[in-house]
Amino acid sequence: MKIDVRIVSATNRNLIADVKEGRFREDLFYRLHVFPITVPPLRDRPEDIPDLVRHFLVRFAAEEGKRIRAVAADALRTLNAYPWPGNVRQLENAVFRAVVLAESDEIGMQEFPQLSLHLAPRMSAPAIAPAADEMPQRHDAPHAAPLILDEAPATSPHERAHAMPSDGDALTLTDPAGNVRPLDEIEADVIRFAIARYRGQMSEVARRLRIGRSTLYRKLDEIGLGSARTSESDETVATG
Repeated sequence: MKIDVRIVSATNRNLIADVKEGRFREDLFYRLHVFPITVPPLRDRPEDIPDLVRHFLVRFAAEEGKRIRAVAADALRTLNAYPWPGNVRQLENAVFRAVVLAESDEIGMQEFPQLSLHLAPRMSAPAIAPAADEMPQRHDAPHAAPLILDEAPATSPHERAHAMPSDGDALTLTDPAGNVRPLDEIEADVIRFAIARYRGQMSEVARRLRIGRSTLYRKLDEIGLGSARTSESDETVATG
């Protein structure tokens, strides 16, 4: 029986070294190693941390019904300095816990107790060589200003093009002549608002509108916003 399949595999191991050491089958390695994509660990791309934090905060704050206005500068510096051995998934979990713990509209150091405990000994310890199995602190983290969510500009081309005005929470049901607007126009405005509200995350937009993603994409094509799907960052953020 002939079948047509595509296999996508991922690992955090150095398979070439494993093949040389006899820990991984060479024939299997070359069957899988057709189109390799290398995703650097999060500690090697600290410039992505603020955008990832913003993405997770917007999502989790909406899910938990909390209004988060900003992330304090010291908290953002801690997030930038932490080496993130668990990569993006660990950052996501840390932000979720911070949202759950938050008692105000600003995320501060008190919302990241585990990270504070991890970094405190390294900040106060004398400058000695770390043990071989110890994860070093990254000292090249950039200076961080507070991360302001309410005043943050649109981050994607789609969001900048279709962001709603500051009073966009109000939906106009009549035209300038006082007649009820066509249903398709109102629906298009609702979709545009949802895309701006959830920063182009189509999975979240579809969930909030209670429609399937295929239905959402069809409606985007109908109103001329088919290119919006190319900006969907929640499908491209790597978990490794």
